[in-house]
Amino acid sequence: MTFDPLALVTAFGLIFLAELPDKTMFASLAMGTRMRPLYVWFGTSTAFIVHVAIAVGAGSLISLLPSMAVKLVSAALFAFGAVVLLRGGGDDDHDEAGRTVSGFWPVYSTAFTAVFIGEWGDLTQITTANLAATNGWLPTAIGSAAALMAVSALALVVGRFIAKKVPLQTIQRAGGVCMAGLAVWTLVEAFTG
Repeated sequence: MTFDPLALVTAFGLIFLAELPDKTMFASLAMGTRMRPLYVWFGTSTAFIVHVAIAVGAGSLISLLPSMAVKLVSAALFAFGAVVLLRGGGDDDHDEAGRTVSGFWPVYSTAFTAVFIGEWGDLTQITTANLAATNGWLPTAIGSAAALMAVSALALVVGRFIAKKVPLQTIQRAGGVCMAGLAVWTLVEAFTG
């Protein structure tokens, strides 16, 4: 099989646009305001790469996963993130820097887990599987992974910009409300989809 650059560009474009309004993009943005963005990006990128590999390698099997259970676990993780952010939002600003999640492995594993669980059966994963079946696995894998990592980076840059302009307490509360909204959104998807 030959490598088709058009298939790579197609995968990148479709996946980038599909991921922009996705809940994991907003989760990356929220995590990036509270944790080191580069560490978050490594965690989210690794999770995306694993999902791309799964989608490309076993695309047709993804639809067999229990969608309800995956969405319920994802909703619980978003709800937990909301509680953590909202609970920390009432303290004074001096103390908050000391409680910010830090260290590579704690941040990496938090970001990886949130995205890894949140992306199961997602539109981008299904789209990647379909593209791999029709356009070849290698250009689809490269284009899809690059698009997902680019959206994550974009969310983290926006999150860092917001963090410089808005007090941390306000960001935490807004992030907590966003995470709670994502938990509700995921629950609605679980019971209506």
